Amino acid sequence: MVDAAFPRAPLLGIIAELQSSCPSTQIQLADVVLSGAEEAIIDGTADLVVTSRVPAGFVGDWLLDVKFIAVARPDHPLFRIDRELTTDDLVRHVQAVVRDSGSAHPRDEGWLGAERRFTVGSMEAALATILAGLAFAWLPEHLLAEQLQEGKLRRLPLASGGSRNVSLHIVQLRPASQGPAARAAVDAFQRHVR
Repeated sequence: MVDAAFPRAPLLGIIAELQSSCPSTQIQLADVVLSGAEEAIIDGTADLVVTSRVPAGFVGDWLLDVKFIAVARPDHPLFRIDRELTTDDLVRHVQAVVRDSGSAHPRDEGWLGAERRFTVGSMEAALATILAGLAFAWLPEHLLAEQLQEGKLRRLPLASGGSRNVSLHIVQLRPASQGPAARAAVDAFQRHVR
């Protein structure tokens, strides 16, 4: 299970490497958001979990920090405000929010002060919502690089809080009993993000 904020390019490189080095291993990959990763760890439903929060009683190894930035389409009404934006400016506009994939103890993260929210199931759905001009959001910078470069999206000029970092860790649920494929996966994750 991999937190949906993990960059796709290295993830696909890791999968390609595992398919090559462990060809008889069945790989099951699932994206999780917020507490979905923690539930997978606590419930033991995965061998490896990439998570933004390591639950008590478990240990994880830091992989990378993902930078989330506040963005909207260039024609969004927030850009008509001729100064740095505050949370008072944001509250009157729709914020796209990615739904927590966990069910036992779902949580919210990031700024959720908007009076209206558009909740979606994935980072890609949030990006599509923003590109359609329906909302603003904080999304992983790596997901936005092309759209920012092409001018399809702009960073919101916030007085504070325009970006935040989320640390991702890899947790091995049963390290003592892991097979060679799981050990190869941990090694691949650590090498591909360095």
